[in-house]
Parts: sequence; C-alpha cells; structure tokens
Amino acid sequence: MCIGIPMQVIEADGRFALCEGRGERRRINTALVGEVSSGDWLLVFLDDAREAIDADRAIEVNAALDLVLGAMQGLEAQEDAGFALPSQMSPEQMKALTGA
Repeated sequence: MCIGIPMQVIEADGRFALCEGRGERRRINTALVGEVSSGDWLLVFLDDAREAIDADRAIEVNAALDLVLGAMQGLEAQEDAGFALPSQMSPEQMKALTGA
C-alpha cells in the first residue's frame, strides 16, 4: 500500500520540483500534475506528485498521518482529529465516501 505525503513546492524546475514535507526535502517528479510553482501543495507517492492539493487538504492528510503514526507507536489519540473519521461515520456517509 502506498500512502500519499503532502509536500510543498520549494522550487520548481521543469518536470521536477524540490519539495518539503513531514521533515523531509526531496526532488519530486511533477509530470502527472503539470506546471507547479513555489508554495503549491502536492500529494506525493514514491517521489511522484499524483495530485495538486490546497493547504487545507494538506493539513487534513497530515493530521491523518499523525494519527496513524501515533497508533503505530501505541499512543491513544489525545485530540479530535479535526475531521470525520470513517469509524465515526454513518452507513450513508460511508457510502458517499466510498462511492458504493
């Protein structure tokens, strides 16, 4: 399974961009998302940008990744996630989320 990491463009260079996110700085292939500019947010999978996202979406994804990391470290969530977790959704909300 791949997990998308939100990364912010520091410097764009043709089909690649220097990006920073979650404590890392990496050279990312941007061919699938088109032209990017400094300050743009990307959802990155294995050093390839797959989706351009906004800052709010980056915050949501980072919050979810923080929850996963905490769970992997055996920590209990101390705060509200700030968005609806699938485990707290009604069957109708889950159908809307999954398209089923």
